[in-house]
Amino acid sequence: MADDLSTPLVRRSEKRRFNAGALIPRRWPFARLSFAAMALVLAVTVGRIVLTEEPEGGRPSAEAAISANRPQNSVVGEVAPKSDDGGPVTITPLATPEGGPSITTIDAASLPDAPSAGLEGEADGVFPDLLEETQHGAIPRIGAQGQTPFSAYSRASTTPAAAGGKPLVAIVVTGLGLNESGTLEAVDTLPDDVTLAFAPYGKSLPRTVAAARAQGHELLLQLPMEPFDYPENDPGPETLLTGQPMRANLEKLFWLMARFGGYAGVMNHMGARFTASAADFTPMMEEFGTRGLAYFDDGTSNRSLAPQLAETNKVPFAKGSLVLDNNPSRAPILAALDSLEAEARQTGSAIGVISGLPVSIQTVAEWAAGLEDKGLVLVPASALMTKR
Repeated sequence: MADDLSTPLVRRSEKRRFNAGALIPRRWPFARLSFAAMALVLAVTVGRIVLTEEPEGGRPSAEAAISANRPQNSVVGEVAPKSDDGGPVTITPLATPEGGPSITTIDAASLPDAPSAGLEGEADGVFPDLLEETQHGAIPRIGAQGQTPFSAYSRASTTPAAAGGKPLVAIVVTGLGLNESGTLEAVDTLPDDVTLAFAPYGKSLPRTVAAARAQGHELLLQLPMEPFDYPENDPGPETLLTGQPMRANLEKLFWLMARFGGYAGVMNHMGARFTASAADFTPMMEEFGTRGLAYFDDGTSNRSLAPQLAETNKVPFAKGSLVLDNNPSRAPILAALDSLEAEARQTGSAIGVISGLPVSIQTVAEWAAGLEDKGLVLVPASALMTKR
């Protein structure tokens, strides 16, 4: 007792803490306990699988006969064909011919030559199945059955293989649609085999384009593209420009393509700088290939990458041989047409490009009237495009 009273308070406090710690361990072996619990669960699971002999581990399952006579869908029973006695129709498999299966060859000449076969609902010369709705309006696309705008809207004509050796000549008239009366005059004056290229800006485009389609002309859409002296020389609103984000040019392209429908392909309006830029021109040509359109190059730029890009993207393509009215008067235009004839005789075909000026239209119409007597055949531009 005296010893306890004489012991310092601090030491007595430490003694009590030591005695309490001796009763309650300071650290429990939680890691070992967790491992033992996991091992116990695993042992129970394996034991259950072994003892019950169920590979599925006791999961619920059901069996269904795949040859049930009663259809599970009540609608099937109503619309399914029935025999005369009300029972189900028995389908007998086709017998295999003697000698085993064979391949039947169909003569291509017996097939219908209409490129728009299978398309329905044509309105104003445009097939709805070949249109895709966008925020800018309807633009061309490949149809559900694989028809392309190029095949559907190209004018049927004599091909190089069927020309019998005669030289083929095509004429593309550009800049139409801006002047309604002048465009309608060109539509009525020019032969049906002349291809007409419309600018995307005319206010009366629905009327003039419909008139051209009704007359049987093949149509192209002119796309404004950046020239080297832009903006001093401006092709027009929504011009496709170099150095722009691809999405920006595609939005411009979709706006331009939605101005009217029924065209077999597109062509450049100016564009010497744009068509020489692979980074900017390539996405546009890829879009033409994806949508089944042809591309016509007016031939005014030797730096254009159109031939290579069209081949890579399987785009039907042709290039103009000669601009006929650089000097827009009758005599120089006739001289240019003589040069076009000479090239056609030498190479088998040639394509002339001419503007929609009244003097140009009248001169071409008179020239075309005597073309057959010269042993040449007038064809639309699509007839001379490389089909890919």
